[in-house]
Amino acid sequence: MTEPLTHIQSDTDFKAGTLLLIDKPKGITSFKVVKDIRYWIKKTFQIKEKLKVGHAGTLDPLASGLLIICTGRMTKSIESFQQGRKTYIGTFVFGATTPSFDMETEIDKTFPTTNVTQETLRKTFNSFTGEIKQTPPIYSAVKVKGRRAYDYARKDDEVKLKEKEVTIHDFKLISLEDNQAVFQIECSKGTYIRSLARDIGTCLNTGAYLGELRRTNIGEYNLQHAFSLEEIKKAIENIDS
Repeated sequence: MTEPLTHIQSDTDFKAGTLLLIDKPKGITSFKVVKDIRYWIKKTFQIKEKLKVGHAGTLDPLASGLLIICTGRMTKSIESFQQGRKTYIGTFVFGATTPSFDMETEIDKTFPTTNVTQETLRKTFNSFTGEIKQTPPIYSAVKVKGRRAYDYARKDDEVKLKEKEVTIHDFKLISLEDNQAVFQIECSKGTYIRSLARDIGTCLNTGAYLGELRRTNIGEYNLQHAFSLEEIKKAIENIDS
């Protein structure tokens, strides 16, 4: 296991390669996190040449939690970090659907929720455990003919996305209240939790969308050891103070 950086010092060599754990806040893209960190590093350490910075697994703008950031030569290891199992805690909202399968878009249909009980949810979660096939959301960054799927969606253009196989290692119901189910899931790379919300809602004939999502683990790396964006910005910019 590569040890993540816990302190930023004047001799920190970002070009040689570092591993940073970041707690991405809700409301910004993973790309924005990468862009900001690259800017703070280059400005503080007066790096004129190109500095490689990348992340090991996208989080949707409305999701929060653990984001692995690699700099310099450590970016060569991004693929290996991406292979780690992901753990999330989130909330499914039953009784309605949205085109994006989350709260990015408005509710388009509503459904009765008589089927939504702890017993039916646990059985349904179990049925989605193991190797499954799912179709990514149309509002996603999946590329189709050189364009992102969300570009088609936002222009109301029709596009068909291919099914993909993913693995759900563990899927637990934590609580159910007012048709909102809090869950914890451990899954493979490439799993769309929003697609799970859609598919589970369809299975129960109740409709569902993703209300909240927070990533807590990627492989052996845990959110508890992550910097907030405010912390990492302050640590980098105040290095000489």
